[in-house]
Amino acid sequence: MLSLAIAVVLWALVASEPELSEFATVRLEYRNLPDDLEISSDPVSSVSLELRGPSGELRGVGDGIRPAVILDMSDVQPGERTFTIAQGNVQLARGVRLVRSIPSEVRFLFERRMIRFVPVVVRIAGQAPNGYTVVHQSVAPDRLEIAGPSSRVARITAAVTDPVDLSSVVGRSEFRVNAFVEDSFVRFKLRSR
Repeated sequence: MLSLAIAVVLWALVASEPELSEFATVRLEYRNLPDDLEISSDPVSSVSLELRGPSGELRGVGDGIRPAVILDMSDVQPGERTFTIAQGNVQLARGVRLVRSIPSEVRFLFERRMIRFVPVVVRIAGQAPNGYTVVHQSVAPDRLEIAGPSSRVARITAAVTDPVDLSSVVGRSEFRVNAFVEDSFVRFKLRSR
């Protein structure tokens, strides 16, 4: 009997809770991207959702479910694909509903993943002192493996090192520097050990 009374009191509190609206900025999440595809367009990282529901749920007091937009990419193919942000791909607490999303749609460009080797080019900075010149240089490794969307990987001609400053070098020297590729969608493929 006591539990019935508590349930009635809780129901009365929830039922009498005012309905509010709010905007929430949420991260755009995706799942099931096929292993051989890459997103080649600038990613949309967040969207604004206009939500309406009980004030306690909007504040996260109820179920504690944070709003999220989750896109299922399991059936995407190379090319452009537009996803509509609607109730079906928005995770919300019970009693909260989606009024609208800004933007209401997001578009991605998908490409096949390409992996290939590119040469490493040393970037020299500064002049060698007192007439010294570079007689020989070598790089180890002399090639690095890169991966990314096929059109972007195809445009990369080399991985370029951080600058090697020769202004105080006399004689033989060895430098440890990092390499860089100009396209942020292309990454170095690290070998598993």
